Amino acid sequence: MAHVAEHKKMTVTEFGRLLKEYPIVGAVNMENIPSPQLQKMRASLRGKVILKVTKRRLLKIALEQAEKDKKGISKLIPYLEGMPALIFTKDNPFALYKKLQKNKSDAPAKVGQKAPKDIVVPAGPTPFAPGPIISELAQVGIKSKVDNNKIAVVSDTVVVRKGEEIKAKVASILTRLGIKPMEIGLDLVAAYEDGDIMTKEVLDIDEAKFAADVAQAAAWATNLSVNLMIVTKDSISLILTKATRDARALAIEQGILADEVKGDILARAEAQAQALKAKV
Repeated sequence: MAHVAEHKKMTVTEFGRLLKEYPIVGAVNMENIPSPQLQKMRASLRGKVILKVTKRRLLKIALEQAEKDKKGISKLIPYLEGMPALIFTKDNPFALYKKLQKNKSDAPAKVGQKAPKDIVVPAGPTPFAPGPIISELAQVGIKSKVDNNKIAVVSDTVVVRKGEEIKAKVASILTRLGIKPMEIGLDLVAAYEDGDIMTKEVLDIDEAKFAADVAQAAAWATNLSVNLMIVTKDSISLILTKATRDARALAIEQGILADEVKGDILARAEAQAQALKAKV
């Protein structure tokens, strides 16, 4: 049996303790984060989350061992990407994702990096005077023209698709145009809560759209309950208002005298009489 270094055992034990203690565990990719930015992020998150880094193999062992006490936690193993780390918190996963996103900053593209999204060079003027830059732009698929003695990009142009590797010429052009398509920060790849794994695609919520969707759903539910006469604390006043309005309209139409509608009935009868008189 191979000898296991004591410090490795201690590392796995420490991760096991944190996995038991914290209900929310995230798999984080720390690749391409310069040390100064990492230290700044750690400082901003101190007291809110715990970020722990070790070798991927030890993380895998810790997650596998924690499975017996925390069902489903080993499902995080496939999400240990790039330079992996685990993040621990008692916040909900959506709040954690939002917090990490706020701590990210824009950065220029480097050769060999993969585009996190489609990288677009927008249409419009550039700071370049006419010259060899026209052919350099053309080499990466950007159409340009001379406008007011400056080079202008003719139309929005996707120079790198999401997931594609950034080539040297593209990186150079983007830097010269002042476009910073990359993000420096902790990349939350997936998070664990109560046996479920939520990827960043699930955690990345447009809060304004979500609030609008909830408001729309509530309006539809209220409208349905009013039309079907399903009484709830939110619909009761609307149902009574609708019932009163319908009863009033019916009484006026059928000439049913009541204190609330007699004025309307007499006015309607007067109008009909005047119409008949004019006709005769």
